[in-house]
Amino acid sequence: MGKPTGFMEFPRELGADRKPELRILDWNEFHEHLTEEELANQGARCMDCGIPFCHTGTTLAGMASGCPINNLIPEWNDHVYHGRWQDAIESLHKTNNFPEFTGRVCPAPCEGSCVLGIHEPAVTIKNIENSIIDHAFDQGWVVANPPKVRTGKKVAVIGSGPAGLSAAAQLNSAGHSVTVYERADRIGGLLMYGIPNMKLEKWIVQRRVDLLADEGVEFVTNTSIGVDIKADQLMKDFDAVVICTGATKPRDLPIPGRDLKGVHFAMEYLTANTQSLLESGLENTHYQNSPVENFINAEGKKVVVIGGGDTGTDCLGTAMRQKCESLINLEIVPQPPAERAANNPWPQWPKIFRVDYGHEEAAAVFGKDPRLFQMSTVEFTGDEQGNLTGLTICEVDWSKPVENGPPFSVVPGSEKVLECDLVFLALGFLGPEHLISEQLNLETDARSNFKAEHEQYTTNIEGVFAAGDCRRGQSLIVWAINEGRGAARECDRYLMGATELP
Repeated sequence: MGKPTGFMEFPRELGADRKPELRILDWNEFHEHLTEEELANQGARCMDCGIPFCHTGTTLAGMASGCPINNLIPEWNDHVYHGRWQDAIESLHKTNNFPEFTGRVCPAPCEGSCVLGIHEPAVTIKNIENSIIDHAFDQGWVVANPPKVRTGKKVAVIGSGPAGLSAAAQLNSAGHSVTVYERADRIGGLLMYGIPNMKLEKWIVQRRVDLLADEGVEFVTNTSIGVDIKADQLMKDFDAVVICTGATKPRDLPIPGRDLKGVHFAMEYLTANTQSLLESGLENTHYQNSPVENFINAEGKKVVVIGGGDTGTDCLGTAMRQKCESLINLEIVPQPPAERAANNPWPQWPKIFRVDYGHEEAAAVFGKDPRLFQMSTVEFTGDEQGNLTGLTICEVDWSKPVENGPPFSVVPGSEKVLECDLVFLALGFLGPEHLISEQLNLETDARSNFKAEHEQYTTNIEGVFAAGDCRRGQSLIVWAINEGRGAARECDRYLMGATELP
């Protein structure tokens, strides 16, 4: 709980970020760090709140409320306040296999349901979590811990994102021989290629992958299950299979001009950029002579990002570092309020207006926030060579839904044309790809996800489990870790008849 009166004595404080004008000159993480004394003060703010909603991990109004992996937040806040850093990392690792990832890229639903947040700024839970694991690595406390006994059972994990890696870590700790298959050239899934380097440096991902390898997990890259290895062959070679392929089918925008050169899915852009960075040794000028064939260069281009959320913001930050000429972000939803609305009470996730790093960087360079709210894209326009030259947008009114149609209507006379050379579609994801499910005859649900009950993770095929975004749909990293751990528990139960995995 920290210090009983700490929340009255210490204001919320985060480490300062590097100035936007400077951080866009490189691809490094831009958050500065607090001192141990400052962190102790932040840990002291954790109240004796009676019921710590921060680690409840429930879903309210369709969104996470509290930590889905049930992190023991008050416990490790208290350890940090008292300077017990080794106890803090032990508490953190009880529930979270990868706090160095969640401490950087999780949106922190825990803070949205912090009891102190009812009337004061919430405890800096995410920052403290990140500081605990970074301190533990610095002190050499995080080391490989291979299982003492092997069960003789073999498990294949398909996909190496946070769900796949957490499932592999847990199953390996139970003594099973785990092989993780990844179709990309590097392990990590979206941790490696979906999240830009300035948000999660890739050596941090590789450090944890190397630890898992030292513990006995086998990693196989450049291997697409269903293509390079048929799914039924995998069933013959292993005692169980855990599918963690993610929700990788992007939502498209099928309007006139969609096939023009210059219109791309966001993940095409982000993946190729990170791969190019890694292949060129993180050179700041990699975009001038990229070693990646499908690399997309925004240098000197007028860029429009359609869609918000983390993926849209990451496109903004990437285009800024590539020195785009201009940058606009279109969102079809209304601008959120500055404070919680009456229909969005605590402990729901607060749907409020936020300025993320990409917005801040664009505003610093171009003089204003790049977002235009309540805008719908009508058409992409191009030249005779098939190159994108612009797009037509119109304003929408959410107070006037169309009968038997969309929940908004077009504002008459609001159409206008924006010049642009590049458009990135960050409209979310529709579900998993289905080659594996077709080969195995896996059942799917109404949203095309692999059908498996939460907390059970068993599909209609014996010995095949599904977890993460491929089961629940596009979601948060903490839900992926929750499901990977849960699928490992149920897989272990299937293999051994009982389980001691949490």
